[in-house]
This record gives sequence, C-alpha cells and structure tokens, in this order.
Amino acid sequence: MADSDTVTQTRETTALDVPWNVVVHDDPVNLMQYVTYVLMKVFGYDEKKATILMMQVHQQGRSIVWTGGREKAEFYTQQMQAHQLKASLEKAE
Repeated sequence: MADSDTVTQTRETTALDVPWNVVVHDDPVNLMQYVTYVLMKVFGYDEKKATILMMQVHQQGRSIVWTGGREKAEFYTQQMQAHQLKASLEKAE
C-alpha cells in the first residue's frame, strides 16, 4: 500500500428507540373527576385505571400515564395539555 492510499471503514450501528413517558403533574386548578375523565377520553382507560393514575397525581404530585415511542408520547402530551392538564415528556429509565 502506498503512503497516499486511504482505507475507509464504515460501521453501521442500530440503536433501539428509547421509550418515553407521558407524565401528568398535580396542579391546583383541575378537579380529580376531570383528570379521570381526560385520562379515560385520551387513552381509552377504564374508570378504575384512570382513577388509580389520577390518585397518583393527587397524592404523589405526578404519575406516568403512558410509556412508548417518542412520536406517540409527544402526541399524548399535547393532548393532555390541550385539555389544560399539566403534562410533560421524559425518557423512560
């Protein structure tokens, strides 16, 4: 091989998309029944599951209400915010 020859190596790496959490935070504005209603409407949860998640928000200050792909998580976060709930997006651990 001459001094001017260049060897190029290409590596492909594939990384799985990290799951994302939709988090609903407690706020002093929305009633508990309303939060339950929104969780049922947006995610299709039954009343029991929506109530459990709402109680986590109320008692712990936040609840992870959904986990999955980033695009869908962004959509759900926007839906929560459109219903005047305080919501955020975070990487799942």
